[in-house]
Amino acid sequence: MPDYMFLLDSRLAPEQRAVLAQVQASAHAHGINLYLAGGAVRDLITGMPIRDLDFIVEGNPLRIAHDMEKHGARILEADEDTRHVEMLFAGQVDGSISGARDEIYDYPGTEPHIRWSTAVDEMKRRDFSINAIAISLNPASRGLLLDPTNGLADIEQNREVRVLSIHSFTNRPVRLLRAIRYSVRLGFKLEARTAEWFALALQRGLLEKIPPEHVGREVRQVTREENPIAVLQAWEKHGLISAIHPQLARRHPDYKGLAALEKARDLMMSAGMRIPSTESFAPYVRYILGRLKSSDQTRTVNRLGFRKEEVEALRRLDAEADKIVKILKGPARKLLPTGKGAPKGKVAEARATYDYLESVPRGLLAYILAEYTQPAAISKIRTYLAKWKPLRFSLPAGELEAMGMPRGPQFDKVLEELFNLQLVGRGRNLQDRAKLLRKLAGIKPEAKRKEEKKEEKKGKGKTATPVSGAAPAKTASGKAAPPAAPASPEVAAGKKAVPQATAKAAASQKVDSEKAQAGRQKPASAKGGGAPPRSKQKARKR
Repeated sequence: MPDYMFLLDSRLAPEQRAVLAQVQASAHAHGINLYLAGGAVRDLITGMPIRDLDFIVEGNPLRIAHDMEKHGARILEADEDTRHVEMLFAGQVDGSISGARDEIYDYPGTEPHIRWSTAVDEMKRRDFSINAIAISLNPASRGLLLDPTNGLADIEQNREVRVLSIHSFTNRPVRLLRAIRYSVRLGFKLEARTAEWFALALQRGLLEKIPPEHVGREVRQVTREENPIAVLQAWEKHGLISAIHPQLARRHPDYKGLAALEKARDLMMSAGMRIPSTESFAPYVRYILGRLKSSDQTRTVNRLGFRKEEVEALRRLDAEADKIVKILKGPARKLLPTGKGAPKGKVAEARATYDYLESVPRGLLAYILAEYTQPAAISKIRTYLAKWKPLRFSLPAGELEAMGMPRGPQFDKVLEELFNLQLVGRGRNLQDRAKLLRKLAGIKPEAKRKEEKKEEKKGKGKTATPVSGAAPAKTASGKAAPPAAPASPEVAAGKKAVPQATAKAAASQKVDSEKAQAGRQKPASAKGGGAPPRSKQKARKR
């Protein structure tokens, strides 16, 4: 059996892991049994990205929800009758906390009586087997898989969407929309009996009986799908799109606009920017309803029971986008602060543009890329996504640390200054970046530092060196020999002393002297030639 807690830890994003830890701590403090269920477990098993964290508690979920508010979470919707709380946890993590319950129907299709129950009963009452799986987060059974309807086999082996009751579509007609949405998302087929009951439900006209607010929740889910176009087209194929508005079956959603929006979303994802579900809602709904008349759009939005903030975001979408485009198409210097000492120049303008785009909601950036064609504004957004964001995510902190600079405020300041220069194209390759880092940090290049150390060492170790380079001679006793006697004045002047000679040599010298006088020539010894004097030879031998 797989270690599901290990899988969770390795598959969750850091923000999701933090939320998981916070919810577990709160449940433990209140003595409430806690389970991770539904989509998170299904996505964990299928290997898909885990988008939502849906928790089941055997108790009151509001106690944990209020604890999460202290950690920065926001309650989006709370239904006290069903004890279901839609949450936006800290770090823009989507999810929910629900109380485990059982539902008892007097007749198929009527409103159920709710009874608070266990996690196993909660799994059995759910819509499809693939959503009826939970993982225990309780200390005594942590990591235990609850699968009372054999949903694991439907995911891993059968690869099919299976309802849990013959009355499933009758009790909740919105499951018609959900069945197709899951089928498209997972690439599964409808299980044989499920397909029969699906067709029977459509023949009985159950599509028209879906409560509008349930349709609105499904539309909200479509805006969060990886491939919303495929889901909408599948709804059209099965005759379900009219649940949103009867005219959509003839007019169709704006698929061209949706495709452009998906392209923009993918560009942002490649830059490491996920669009929060609260920000993606308005642009997607705008294109889903975009081919309807303006009055029909307004009525549909009101009828589907969207949240107040969602309706407001839809209403302000175009006005907000126009405002942003107007600012971006103007000169960047207008984004700079004014007054004495305010920064100026291309580097300051680039940083001001970056900071402004950082402040714009991501959903609006995606909508502008999909809807607008203004060259200057689009160019700045694309530069921000394709060049600037990757640079921001790859600041060379490790390189700076390796150069010997300790972490601290000055360390961060150097990285910020480098990033500002990179915005205008400087220091983007390895060599230039290293030079800039050293300059900004005041660190001398390694070669120069070695050269200075070498020069310093050479200056400290200078000594007088003999011209000949030979070591002084030593006597037999091991002591240095005494210095040689100074040369005679004649030798010092460059003259040779005349040695004593034999009688024969004296006679020869006399003849030579006479010849020299006759030819007015100097003897060869005056030029320094000939053999050295015998006394000097003896001195060298010593």
